[in-house]
Amino acid sequence: MSGAARVVLATRNAHKVVELREILADLVAGTGIDLDTAVVGIADVSDAPDVVESGVTFAENSLLKARAACAATGLPALADDSGLAVDVLGGSPGVFSARWSGGGGDTANLQLLLTQLADVPDEHRAASFVCAASLVTPGGDEHVEHGRLSGTLERAPRGSGGFGYDPILRVDEHRTLAELSPAEKNAISHRGQALRALAPHVVALLTAG
Repeated sequence: MSGAARVVLATRNAHKVVELREILADLVAGTGIDLDTAVVGIADVSDAPDVVESGVTFAENSLLKARAACAATGLPALADDSGLAVDVLGGSPGVFSARWSGGGGDTANLQLLLTQLADVPDEHRAASFVCAASLVTPGGDEHVEHGRLSGTLERAPRGSGGFGYDPILRVDEHRTLAELSPAEKNAISHRGQALRALAPHVVALLTAG
């Protein structure tokens, strides 16, 4: 592998950087790629300001971020946009998931959603995590893939893993996403699905030359 081959992750979220590297680890096994140096976060290579996520779909927002990161760094850029789509809320919070409480952060977002759903019976608490992941290269190539993980919303958070709404989406008979190990989560997650679909393109870039 060329020592200069790198891909930038268009996120400043430390949780996502770790999670994305974990997902890619199995996919590049045996290639000689060191993900700690080959895959970097945007903060490691650029002080460009965050992109305004003005898109109305996850795909639009992921492309906005990937294009901006590619332009700012000159590197192939990988970005995702994801959120929680609640059936009884018509797909909301959706693209507004990260700012559902108006900027209060993960805990405030989660508590506000639980309050809004307090009177919703168990049989109507279906929801899905949705992700769009995009890869943009300096040469102008663009790839977008999607993933979805469906489950049922609990009435109180459970589990210490993950982040965001992970502690309230039950994804099997007993456990929320926050109660799964990182390996279990990455194997089924919406982000894992989308990134695995993009992985052949990422590996091709990192092994080129």
